[in-house]
Amino acid sequence: MLLVLLQMLVFVSSSPPRCDPRVRGQCKPVQVEEKPKCTDLLLSYCEDMSYTQTMFPNVIGHKSREEAESGAEYLLISVIESLLGGECNPDIRMLGCSVLAPPCEKEKVLKPCRSTCEAVRKKCSAAFDRIQMAWPYFLDCDRFFDGEQEGCYDPLEGLGAGQEVMDLQGTEVPPAESETSIQFKHHSNAQMISILKKTEERCPDIARTYSIGRSLEGRDLLVIEFSNNPGEHKLLEPEVKYIGNMHGNEALGRQLLIYLAQYLCTEYEQGNERIQTLVNTTRIHILPSMNPDGYEVAVSDNNFDDDDEEGRGYSSQNNIGRNNAQNVDLNRNFPDLTSIVYGRRRQKGYRTDHIPIPDVYWFGKVAPETYAVMKWIRSIPFVLSANFHGGDLLVSYPYDLSKHPQQYDMFSPTPDDKVFKFLARIYANTHQTMSRENERCRSLTNSDKGIINGAEWSSISGAMQDFNYLHTNCFEVTVELGCDKFPPEEELFLAWHDNQEALIVFLEAVHQGIKGIVKDEEGNGIKGAQITVRGIRHSVTSAENGEYWRILTPGIHIVTASAPGFDSATKKVHLPSRMQTAGRVDFVLNKASPPPDVEETTATGTYEQFDPYNQYKHYTQIANGTQSREERGEKPWWWSYFVLPGHSTPTWLLKHY
Repeated sequence: MLLVLLQMLVFVSSSPPRCDPRVRGQCKPVQVEEKPKCTDLLLSYCEDMSYTQTMFPNVIGHKSREEAESGAEYLLISVIESLLGGECNPDIRMLGCSVLAPPCEKEKVLKPCRSTCEAVRKKCSAAFDRIQMAWPYFLDCDRFFDGEQEGCYDPLEGLGAGQEVMDLQGTEVPPAESETSIQFKHHSNAQMISILKKTEERCPDIARTYSIGRSLEGRDLLVIEFSNNPGEHKLLEPEVKYIGNMHGNEALGRQLLIYLAQYLCTEYEQGNERIQTLVNTTRIHILPSMNPDGYEVAVSDNNFDDDDEEGRGYSSQNNIGRNNAQNVDLNRNFPDLTSIVYGRRRQKGYRTDHIPIPDVYWFGKVAPETYAVMKWIRSIPFVLSANFHGGDLLVSYPYDLSKHPQQYDMFSPTPDDKVFKFLARIYANTHQTMSRENERCRSLTNSDKGIINGAEWSSISGAMQDFNYLHTNCFEVTVELGCDKFPPEEELFLAWHDNQEALIVFLEAVHQGIKGIVKDEEGNGIKGAQITVRGIRHSVTSAENGEYWRILTPGIHIVTASAPGFDSATKKVHLPSRMQTAGRVDFVLNKASPPPDVEETTATGTYEQFDPYNQYKHYTQIANGTQSREERGEKPWWWSYFVLPGHSTPTWLLKHY
């Protein structure tokens, strides 16, 4: 017995010392691993699930609700309705919720059914393909879903596949109606792009979307084009463009252009002869948002009107979101060619067209959005344009810069003042209320029945409409759509009603005046020939195939075509007041012998140069962030929404990564 006690004593004395609080570092807490427990489901985009309890960590490794909310997976299910244009909603979102926050009963997680996942994937794969997005990895039916024999549950239980939509009177509305009808609400950037893409899919024979570049924060500047031959320029078919949302906080123009795109598609499909004629004879380009970054700021939580009981009001009394992400006012960022014209007024034979961009301009702050639009304007022979703003109710026309440097409200007309007034009145008089004198928003606005010279209204330099007129053949006006820059949604239908006819009539105005082809004696088109109208010191030049367009007011005009190395030709043209299409006036120029000694004020080589010192490369690198240009260029239009600072990029969304 004594021997046994001695052995026990030796064993105890040789064992490691027990925890002694007096000896630092000797005590170590015993790690007791807590088992996961059911917790309340607090993810806002999953609040309509049929259960209220979930468990973390989830099957894809999110350890907490906060980690799940900050992940790209949750971001995807929060925006997928907009990206897919409402298609597969709420199926994808609820299927995602069943994986990110599965139901928990009696401290046990239930997995969603594989059969449900497979049915949704079969139904929705095509929608993902259309936006060039891979099927999300966390919706892999084999990895994260169970069979029915394993006790799975159906996350879509209770949802009818062909659920009918009822209006307030109980009338059945076909499910496809929401895809074609105009929804009078403010659309996010993702929703806007989705609608334009959807419109292209609905009307592939007349509609095409294309990007002209990216904003500073990488958002696509997406254009939708309408033509009976989209993507191609047809001989003598005029090109016209609409640009909205140049100032991010002026949102009405953006919405009207989205509605217009849907309207043109729908009416063409339904056999509206007027719209079919317009689209078949015109190439229409619509850029709803030139400043998507500014728009994002304008609709942020800081810009909502807290006093609005229904939460649908926006504060338009400030300039939050007006500028781009560089804090650049895009309508002051174009080359100031107007000052160059004013400086040359006393020179003999000075020109007011196709003025080259000064080299010094490229060494200033050129916004990516401005750069993209300038390249766009130079690449297509636009004839007519309108730029939509908010803050007043009128149409302004060039020049925007006062001809006197010390007087900021001086009437400063272009040589085409009659033409610009004619175009401005077309929109103002067709608008439901714009031409009424009592409709002004500012007491100091001295408009003439809804139209006003830009410099007389508010003198600015670097304006886009002046650049169009002085650098290209395009005649652009600025349409101010109303006093409220960001009207509440309940006013959008009325705004569309007020502007719908004016938007169409202005597009039709591109067919006013004359058009034709300038050829040599052998029938070859002459590029760069000048078309001059007597009494108007502003020429337009012929395009690639010798074709030209010249907007003119009704009346009698003396028109001359000239080109270096050729004798000029002159014709007298009579344009009736109710002429519906442009008059065809062709010219054949004979070779001059000997060539006349023509003094050219503008050198063609100088005009053709665009960013000769490649100064814009710096801004491109800023817009691309940390990614290389090659890496960025391959990404689809929605990619920028998932690239967040401090987070890994979700390359699993890319189909070809």
